[in-house]
Amino acid sequence: MNDLTSVIKETLENGGVLNDLRGRVRAEIFRALEDPSLERPKLPSENLLINELIREYLAFNNYQNTLSVLMQESRQPQQALDRNFICSELHVQPHSSPRPPPPVRHRVSLHGAALQQS
Repeated sequence: MNDLTSVIKETLENGGVLNDLRGRVRAEIFRALEDPSLERPKLPSENLLINELIREYLAFNNYQNTLSVLMQESRQPQQALDRNFICSELHVQPHSSPRPPPPVRHRVSLHGAALQQS
């Protein structure tokens, strides 16, 4: 029976199912522990933008478990911010490729280039 359990666990891990379930469980734990009587403050616009950058980064890298916990805990709106707006706020040019990298990656690469020139 231990061999069967090991094979099933390995199969679920390799397929990403086990990590997905772990992420869902974490999100549900956060939801269950939340005190509904406490009103959370409105998300400041800076935090909204930062959370959106993190969301894009996590989605781009397929970190779905972490993303689900972020969305639950931060209460980021389900509707993503417009990508052109984000690029405008970061002063970067939007990519036109079918799967553009997150704007934060471009901003960090610009920062890294500036550090190398100093």
